[in-house]
Amino acid sequence: MSKKKKKYYTVWKGHHTGVFESWDDCKAQITNFDGAQYKSFESFDAAKKALKSNYKDYIGKTKTFKSELSEERLKKIGQPNYNSIAVDAASSGNPGKMEYRGVDTKTKKQLFIQGPFEEGTNNIGEFLAIVHGLALLKKNNSDKLIYTDSKTAMSWVKKKTCNTKLERNDKNKPLFDLVDRAVNWLKTNTYKTVIVKWETKAWGEIPADFGRK
Repeated sequence: MSKKKKKYYTVWKGHHTGVFESWDDCKAQITNFDGAQYKSFESFDAAKKALKSNYKDYIGKTKTFKSELSEERLKKIGQPNYNSIAVDAASSGNPGKMEYRGVDTKTKKQLFIQGPFEEGTNNIGEFLAIVHGLALLKKNNSDKLIYTDSKTAMSWVKKKTCNTKLERNDKNKPLFDLVDRAVNWLKTNTYKTVIVKWETKAWGEIPADFGRK
């Protein structure tokens, strides 16, 4: 069994800022902090350098990726369709502060971002991101497809429901108001957009990834 590589976490905005040597230490700085900004790095020097720079220069930046799949498998999967957008969500805790976004798959230009929302889950964020993408592409009469790395969210969209076990409360009411709008949109709209599972093992992290953990 391969040894898990050590990571270092840069916190630009949190209860305390700096470079932290464990996810638990990082999590302590961002939990219950509005607008927390953080990201993981593979070396202390890289994390320290990032701390002196702007968070926006690092969000969504992908690391060098080398697939462990066989050449035969990679050939079968092929390359991503760049006539597409990619969506993803990030949640600090489950539930926890959640946000989601969509980007152009090729250029990684951010097309939309929502959050952070209180007491959200990653699955809810992934669901909302897909529906947001569907509405955007329909509005623009675009033939692009949507990539997501969440089979759960794909299933929810197909069933036109957000099948979360998260209970509603006053704190997450704004989030569930958005969920209700998304479900209503699915039930009252038709679309031709194809939703495709992003092949993480072949292509690396989805371009919309927040790159935090």
